[in-house]
Amino acid sequence: MEEKIRQLTQACSEEISAAGSENALYAVRVKYLGKNGLISDLMKGMKDLTPQQRPVMGKLVNDARSALETEFTEKGNQLHEAELAQKLAAEKIDITINKGRSVGKLHPLNAVRKRLVDFFVSMGFEVMDGPEVETDYYNFEALNVPKDHPARDMQDTFFLGGNLLLRSQTSASQVRYMEDHKPPLKMISPGRVFRNDDDATHSPVFHQLEGLVVDKGITMCDLKGILDSFAKHFFGSDTKVRFRPSYFPFTEPSVEVDVSCSMCHGKGCKICKGTGWIEILGAGIVNRKVLKICGIDPDEYTGFAFGFGIDRIANIIHSIPHIKLLYENDIRFLEQF
Repeated sequence: MEEKIRQLTQACSEEISAAGSENALYAVRVKYLGKNGLISDLMKGMKDLTPQQRPVMGKLVNDARSALETEFTEKGNQLHEAELAQKLAAEKIDITINKGRSVGKLHPLNAVRKRLVDFFVSMGFEVMDGPEVETDYYNFEALNVPKDHPARDMQDTFFLGGNLLLRSQTSASQVRYMEDHKPPLKMISPGRVFRNDDDATHSPVFHQLEGLVVDKGITMCDLKGILDSFAKHFFGSDTKVRFRPSYFPFTEPSVEVDVSCSMCHGKGCKICKGTGWIEILGAGIVNRKVLKICGIDPDEYTGFAFGFGIDRIANIIHSIPHIKLLYENDIRFLEQF
C-alpha cells in the first residue's frame, strides 16, 4: 500500500504540472482528492490492515494529501495570475488610438461663465441656482412690477399659463435668496433666461448673471468698487467704468454701466460704434419695496444689485459679431476657442 501511495502521489504531481488552466487543475483535484478520488479510496482500504499498520498508513496518506494540497495551491495561484494577465491584455484599451485627433474643450459660453463665477466667488459671493420655470410673483411682483406696471412691456415674456412663465431675468433668484437668508448677504445667480427677442444681438434664450449684496451702510460707491474690479479683471487693467442714469423697477436709483472699449481703448472703433464705450450691464441700489417684500427692514439695511448677459461678455471678450454664433455649434467657429 505504501508503494501505491507513492505512485498515486507522483502521478498526481505530474498531472498538476501539466494542467493548463484553472478548470483543468480543478478536474485533477477532484480526480485525486475528491470525496470519491483516488487518494480518498486508499482510506477505504484501511479496514483490511492490522491495528499496527493503520496508524503508519494513515500518516502516509495524510502526508501525501497535505503535500498535494500545497502543490494544488501553488499551481492554482500561477494559473490564476496567468489567466488574469491574459484577460487584461485582451480587454486593454489603446488610449493612443485617437492620437492626432482634436480634444474637446469648454464651450466659450461655459468658459466665460466659469471665469465670472470664479471671480465673484473669490470676492465672497455665494452661488445660487434658481428655477427656469418661474411664477409671476417671483419674476415680476416681488420685484416691484405688479400686473398693471408698464415695465412689463419692457420684456416680451414667454407665459406658460397657470401663473407660470419662463423666467425673463435671473433677478427672480434675488427674492428667493432674500426669503431664505438674512443680511449680511452676498450672492450671484448665473443661469438661462428667456425672452421673445431675436436679432443680431439678442436671442430668445440667453444667459445672465445676477449679483446682490445687502448689508448695513451699502452705497453706490460699493457697487462701483465691485464693478470696477470686475471690469479691470476681465477687460484689462486700464479699463474705465462709467455709470449712466437709467430705470429698473427693482432698483432705485438705477444705472446702466459702460466700460471703455478694450479694442480701441476709448478712441472709437467698429466694436464700440465709434463711442469708445461698451454697455455691459444694468445695476442700482435695491428698491426699498423689494427689501420690504422679502422681510428685510429698508431703514436698517441697504443693498445693490447688478445683472449682465454672459453671452454679451463672451461677445466682447472674443469680438464675436453675432450672438447666434454661440448657439449654432459650428465646429469651425468653436475650434477658434
